[in-house]
Amino acid sequence: MISPIYQWNKARVRFSSRRRKLTNLPWTQGVILLFCVIVAMLLANLPATRDLYFEILETQLSISVMMPNGHGFIFPAGMTVEKFINDILMVVFFFTVGLEIKREIVCGELSSPQKAIMPVIAAFGGVVVPALIYALINHGTAASSGWGIPTATDIAFAVAILAVLGKRVPISLKVFLTALAIADDLIAILVVALFYGGDINFPCLGLAALFIAFVVWLNITGEKRPWFYFIPAICIWILFYYSGIHATMSGVVMALMIPMKPRYSKESFFKKCRIYWLRLKGSDDTPNPEGFPNETQQHILRRMSSTANDSIGMSYRLEHILSPWVSFVIMPIFALANAGVRISDPAYFNMFHYSPELGSVSMGIFLGLLLGKPIGISLASYLAVKLKVGQMPAHSTWKTLIAVACLGGIGFTMSIFVDTLSFTNQPLPVTDMLQDMGKMAVLMGSIFSAVLGSVLILLFSRPKK
Repeated sequence: MISPIYQWNKARVRFSSRRRKLTNLPWTQGVILLFCVIVAMLLANLPATRDLYFEILETQLSISVMMPNGHGFIFPAGMTVEKFINDILMVVFFFTVGLEIKREIVCGELSSPQKAIMPVIAAFGGVVVPALIYALINHGTAASSGWGIPTATDIAFAVAILAVLGKRVPISLKVFLTALAIADDLIAILVVALFYGGDINFPCLGLAALFIAFVVWLNITGEKRPWFYFIPAICIWILFYYSGIHATMSGVVMALMIPMKPRYSKESFFKKCRIYWLRLKGSDDTPNPEGFPNETQQHILRRMSSTANDSIGMSYRLEHILSPWVSFVIMPIFALANAGVRISDPAYFNMFHYSPELGSVSMGIFLGLLLGKPIGISLASYLAVKLKVGQMPAHSTWKTLIAVACLGGIGFTMSIFVDTLSFTNQPLPVTDMLQDMGKMAVLMGSIFSAVLGSVLILLFSRPKK
């Protein structure tokens, strides 16, 4: 008879294996994000949940600290559940994006001018044209500051659709879109840092610069222990939070300074492993009623594990550890908190509604994503090829490139994030209304871009054997 404990362990191992296989599928993250968007919209509009949904987001999380002299302060100032998600959890997202960008620049698709020039030029075109379309529609209105919303591409949804389409898309175009999205993220980060911060507090910014210089010095001296970087990272986040630059930028700054070189080289690793192996074999004589490993062997195995861990660069280790948490915890939470739009006016669904005073956030974002992205990416790519500064992706045509460029109009994550930072110069009711209309337009523009790109790929390409 099989014991219940054995059956439980076997079921747990089987579940863990299936979970890993599911999370490794490229379309899983996109499906989870879409599910969270639907749940957020329901929570924000169902009579039984809408009040509770927004009350939870507005719950204060700041800590009041009283000093012995009777004075006190609140830290962090103005922190709510929504700001906690957007200013703290999203720091981890931006940190992971920064690690990915650094990896691609050092040894990936952006590591040489020949590899980087085409997707970087395409990404630049995919940022400029949507921003121009939005600015032309909303120039001189209350919505004019939202020009950065339709400039971003969400790599999770785009890669998910490419995975579903399978062999109909050449691998070179998948690499092109991935590199383009990474370059696009870098441009979007610069846009947020330069145009969507508050009033600059120069003393805080100066202190942050000193901590950054200290981290650079640690990197130069070859320090590889994570705690020496973790503590300055917290200080830099606090100083960015109070400096007027959006706090998430601290994640990008720290990511670019994390060392990629491992603590032990290949030769050092093999040398240490040989020593540990000889010690492991020599410790067999030590009696142990529980069998292998005995106490001495456990110590040696821990040392071998630590050596193996330190033979991988800190940047790669952190990216490997954080990526699942970002993909399946932080991004779904962000979607649940930010995609919930209370639809109080049918005009939210009218993408072409225009007001002389407020402009048309919806039209600017919708047309920027649906038309501006593919036009900008395709036109910039065409100019790069004709001027011979870029090279067409292998086994692709202009039709398939334009079809894939349409997927660049999926701007979910970063577009909604920029939307939460826009329109803050308006009165609060106007700000909330413009932000809600912007989120709805992002969702509609992303859906239409995904459908258009998928249909064009099915029309213009044939499955490869």
